[in-house]
Amino acid sequence: MSAGTYTPRPGAAPLPRMIAAQAALETRMLLRNGEQLLLTVVIPTLLLVLFSAVDIIDTGTGEPVDFLAPGVLALAVMSTAFTGQAIATGFERRYGVLKRLGASPLPRWGLMAAKTLSVLVTEVLQVVLLTVIAFALGWSPEGNPFAVLLLLVLGTVAFSGLGLLMAGTLKAEATLAAANLVFLLLLVGGGVVVPLDKFPDAAQSVLGLLPIAALSDGLRDVLQHGAAMPWGDAAVLAVWAVLGLGAAAKFFRWE
Repeated sequence: MSAGTYTPRPGAAPLPRMIAAQAALETRMLLRNGEQLLLTVVIPTLLLVLFSAVDIIDTGTGEPVDFLAPGVLALAVMSTAFTGQAIATGFERRYGVLKRLGASPLPRWGLMAAKTLSVLVTEVLQVVLLTVIAFALGWSPEGNPFAVLLLLVLGTVAFSGLGLLMAGTLKAEATLAAANLVFLLLLVGGGVVVPLDKFPDAAQSVLGLLPIAALSDGLRDVLQHGAAMPWGDAAVLAVWAVLGLGAAAKFFRWE
């Protein structure tokens, strides 16, 4: 036995392992939070079931679930990548958690990558659950699944950037209020459950540029109407993604 066999070898774990461990922790924390579960699971599920079963709004020809399912999927992305992440990150910043994690061997960009992975894992669970419920309600989707995947990824990046921007610039209490307010406003005016053509013409042109409207309409074009790829909606999401991430990287304050 050579000398030093049992000598400690301090050092950081490999970067991929650190990111994976942090992502697993972020996911567990998110799924244990009752408010987060309300936003990410309960509200989208109730909206899908309620508006599919009760004739409250005019969703056009066809089954209501064919119109509602794409919008609810878009809402699920927004609730996790924007609202949930903004609130959680805002309070982590307030309590000094981000400051302490920033001093750990995990680089700051690695922490953001772990948060993004956590969002993606949660969204996969949401999409699976909502898809199963939608099929049980009689949903008959069409279109290219790769187009759906691209739209969901673009929407996630766009909302994630906006959520981090809000969490990194506002106080935690202001983030909590603003994120929930934006969630409610976009739920009503983003084409999720109420078609955009129900709004005045002047408002439609503005609402159509919102990321939630672009994601809802894009998913609806593919899943309901069988479009190959709604490039206009994808472009809107890409612009929001670049602007949101760029602004978050520039203005995010860790303390």
